[in-house]
Amino acid sequence: MSLIRDIDKSRLCNRESVVTIGSFDGVHIGHQAILQQVIDKAKSLDSLAVAMTFEPQPQEYFAAETAPPRLMRLREKIEALLDFGMDLVVCLRFNDQLSSLTATEFVQDILVHGVNTRHLIVGDDFRFGCDRKGDFDTLVTMGQDLGFSVQNTQTVEVESQRVSSTLVRQLLHKSDFDQVSKLLGRPFSINGKVTFGQQLGRELGFPTANVNLNRFRAPLTGVYAVWVDIEGIEGRFKGAANVGVRPTIGDIEKPILEVHLLDFDRQIYGQRISVEFVNKIRDEQQFTSLEHLSDSISDDVIMIKQWFASNSV
Repeated sequence: MSLIRDIDKSRLCNRESVVTIGSFDGVHIGHQAILQQVIDKAKSLDSLAVAMTFEPQPQEYFAAETAPPRLMRLREKIEALLDFGMDLVVCLRFNDQLSSLTATEFVQDILVHGVNTRHLIVGDDFRFGCDRKGDFDTLVTMGQDLGFSVQNTQTVEVESQRVSSTLVRQLLHKSDFDQVSKLLGRPFSINGKVTFGQQLGRELGFPTANVNLNRFRAPLTGVYAVWVDIEGIEGRFKGAANVGVRPTIGDIEKPILEVHLLDFDRQIYGQRISVEFVNKIRDEQQFTSLEHLSDSISDDVIMIKQWFASNSV
C-alpha cells in the first residue's frame, strides 16, 4: 500500500494496473462499490488496484469560492482508500501544467506511461483533459489503440436516491446523521490535531479542544452532541461541539471545530481526535456579550447531557 503524489514521464508501475479516477470525497458506499470493482478486476488480471485523485480537486482549482465543502481532509481520504484495499493511491497535483494536458496527453502520459493501465473503470459521464474535451468514448477509442479496456461504474442507490457526495452534504445540512451513516457506511466525523487556542473556553468555564480546519471548509455548522475518540486514550467520550467562526468573538474567518468534553479534565494538546456528530442542538449564533455566550453554552451542555441520557447505547 502506498501513495504517489507526482507522475513524470517514467513508468511508476512495473505491473499493469486497474485504475479508477475521481474525487472520492467522503469515500461513501458508492465510491466503495467502484473500489471493490477495481479490486476484483485487479485480482482477476493479477494487476495493481489503483485509485487516482487530485489535490486540489478540479472544482476547487477553477472556482474556489463556489466549490462545495469537503466531507473529509486529504489525509483522511488517502487513508480510507488504502484501508479499503487499494494497492496504490495516485494523488496528482492539480495545477496549470496538469489542467493544460489535452485528453490525448492525459491518456498517454498519465494512464499509459504513468500507471501502466490495463483496465480503467470510470462513469460514462467522466470528462477529462483541457476544456474537458475527453469523455468515455474517447477512452474506449484510445484504449483500443493503446492496449487497455474501459468499463462503466456501478450506480448505488439508497431508498431510490443515487448515492453521491452532494447528497451526503445535503443530508448533513439537514442534520440527518442516521441517513448520512447509511450513505457513508460509517458515522460522519471530523478528525484533526488539537491545537493551542486563546483559552477563552476555559475562561467561560467550558474548556475546549480546538481543531483548526484550515483549508477544510466544514459541510456543517452549529452546536452538536458528539462522540470523541482521542489518540492514545482508551474509550470514547461524550462532548459538546461547535463548528463555525465564533461570531460573538469575531476573531476568525475560517471555521474552527471546538469540542468541550463532558466529565473530562486531561490535557490533550497535540493529540489527534476523531469527532463523530450525532445530534444538532442549534445553529451558531452571535451573542451581545460573553456572559450571554457562557449562559447559552451552559444551556447547550445541559441539553446535550439530556440527549445522551435518553439516547444511551
